[in-house]
Amino acid sequence: MPTKNNVQDAHISAQMKALHGALISVVSAMNRPRNDEKMIEEAGIRLERALFSVLVGIERLGPIGVVELAERAGRDYTTVSRQVAKLESLGLVKRRESPVDRRVREALISAKGKAMTDRIDAARERMGQAVFKDWDKDEIDDFVRLMRKFADALGEPPPGAG
Repeated sequence: MPTKNNVQDAHISAQMKALHGALISVVSAMNRPRNDEKMIEEAGIRLERALFSVLVGIERLGPIGVVELAERAGRDYTTVSRQVAKLESLGLVKRRESPVDRRVREALISAKGKAMTDRIDAARERMGQAVFKDWDKDEIDDFVRLMRKFADALGEPPPGAG
């Protein structure tokens, strides 16, 4: 006869596999170039698709160094550095010396860049309405709360890490 722990462990194991599959689906959807193009079109902005996620990342995470931004995006530092330079030349971001580490140049959103990300946020809101159209308010609230809890837990060091 299986013990309660074995049954619970088997359930958690099955749930982890299901969660991993769902996360792969979410990441795949978020990485589809067509989805970025659709967001750019819906926002009514003119921006190269390759610069889209870098701009949003700087707005959400900035001020942020290019190395950290590249690491978070899973992209090469030199590529992200060129993209940040392009955004700066367009007046969408500014760069400054980090007040904590003078070797680091941080990127931060400019007023023009913030206006653009505000339009992106409005487009995301409109597009999100379609995704959640069949969800009730409590489901959305629970989903957002649990996603934040999950994201926060992912940011913590793994147990036993020094």
